[in-house]
Amino acid sequence: MQQTPITEALIRTVVTEFYAKARKDALLGPVFRGVVPDEHWAAHIATITDFWSSVFLKTGRYQGRPMPKHLAIPEISDDHFRRWLTLFGETAEEECDPETAARFKERAAKIANAMRINIAMQRGKNLVEMRSLEG
Repeated sequence: MQQTPITEALIRTVVTEFYAKARKDALLGPVFRGVVPDEHWAAHIATITDFWSSVFLKTGRYQGRPMPKHLAIPEISDDHFRRWLTLFGETAEEECDPETAARFKERAAKIANAMRINIAMQRGKNLVEMRSLEG
């Protein structure tokens, strides 16, 4: 299979399909519903699409600060990050060829790890005791 180029349309599809799953998910759904009211989902999808567009296409459209928003969610844990990575990876695999899906998954894993380490530091956790999300 030929590698699919990462385009705005592909990013929008991956983001939209992922969040459709995440909102229904038993673990992630309550968290997302608690911080993003139904009437704000279209704006949230646009913001996250801008984020991934900035990551992959270097558009610079995303100007947000995701850490404060995630720090404000007290229940966020490694279980949430693992589930997020699983659903995001499944979505990328469904929407992309294997190489492109791997690019999405690799970047998502780096972002998730950076975010969880930052959250752990802000919460005074012992980073030495942190385990890999894969394990």
